[in-house]
Amino acid sequence: MRLYAVMVFLHVLSVVIWVGGMFLMHFAVRPVAVAQLPPAQRLPLLAEILGRFFGWVTIAVVVVLVTGVAMIFGIGSAAGAAAGEGAFGEGMRLVHASVHLMFAIGVVMSLVFAFIRLVPFARLRNALAGQQLPAAAAQLDLIRRLVATNLVLGIATVAVATLGRAVV
Repeated sequence: MRLYAVMVFLHVLSVVIWVGGMFLMHFAVRPVAVAQLPPAQRLPLLAEILGRFFGWVTIAVVVVLVTGVAMIFGIGSAAGAAAGEGAFGEGMRLVHASVHLMFAIGVVMSLVFAFIRLVPFARLRNALAGQQLPAAAAQLDLIRRLVATNLVLGIATVAVATLGRAVV
């Protein structure tokens, strides 16, 4: 039971880091940077902030996925021990529909994040290295829109996690 409690803690902490960080970037850091800094200063600053944030998000995504799957299969819980922590698929068959929805949204969010980190963020860094500010700005805008999408999905996931059994 203690292992399960630790997994829940790590799972929720990772979600807070990821979703809270997106909220902070989208509604606080970016608007202030846009209002106070010219593009030549703003773009490298935001790229550096995102680089640091994405390092933490990468860890958070891995923790969310690993602990989520472990909890679905009951690893570390009394229910998991009673079920023998069965074969693949058995855990998903036994969980509430809200868990299926949370898992699906989490996988989509993880894929969106992977795309952000591997494609537009790499292009942003390359554009900045080549002093191509318009290209960098275009990639940063794409990142902003994708982060906004993931933020909405993250808030939806928190809603499903907290209200799911009552609604779904």
